[in-house]
Amino acid sequence: MRIVGRALTCAVFALAGLLFYVSAQTARGTDLRTDNSLLSLGDVIRQRSSQNQQAQAQLADLQARAQDLTEQQANSPADAAQLDGLRRGAALEPLQGGGLTVTLNDAPPNATARIPGVPEPGVNDLVIHQQDIQAVVNALWRGGAEGVQVMDQRLTSTSAVRCVGNTLLLQGRVYSPPYVVRAVGRTDALRAAVEADPDIRNYLQYVQAYGLGWKVQESGDLTLPGYSGTVDLRSVAGQ
Repeated sequence: MRIVGRALTCAVFALAGLLFYVSAQTARGTDLRTDNSLLSLGDVIRQRSSQNQQAQAQLADLQARAQDLTEQQANSPADAAQLDGLRRGAALEPLQGGGLTVTLNDAPPNATARIPGVPEPGVNDLVIHQQDIQAVVNALWRGGAEGVQVMDQRLTSTSAVRCVGNTLLLQGRVYSPPYVVRAVGRTDALRAAVEADPDIRNYLQYVQAYGLGWKVQESGDLTLPGYSGTVDLRSVAGQ
């Protein structure tokens, strides 16, 4: 297990510095619908994205090996059941059930005001921002979601939704719109939480005014993958 732990550490160490730097830059402002200070980071993040995907694939392989070793060391069926429960709670196991899919998308680049009396949009009015995706994720958790997936990645208790310019940075990978958020849980409770959220209601005003994308779909059978990245918490001195 120590060998596996060291291998996991080496695989993610190169990503840690980049993620902490981006997080520090993002934390300097809260109004990301009008904040252009991070646009210069986009090119750097995109250059690292393919390297991050390869590192995550290696992490998934190492974690699978670590899981095999852990299961071999389980002393009883009760130990194995407890281990399974912990893995499900940590989002490391796939999750299947009914749920909700929410899709957000940028407005057309040449969009104009659709409602009389509404001012013509600026560039930041036509794109999805960090707080828009966060609002959906938070509403789904409040609605009792058993698990949440953004794009192709399962969220954990340490996941952070970050935007760099007009792209999404999530767990070391970069995504462009449309942004798809899936949650497994009671569909009526999930939908009610989404509809009641004040930040989502504000976003829907931009949907009506300028044509930002918004779609909510119910499903009786969703499958969310297990999280395959590192679960270690790290800090950098001085930050």
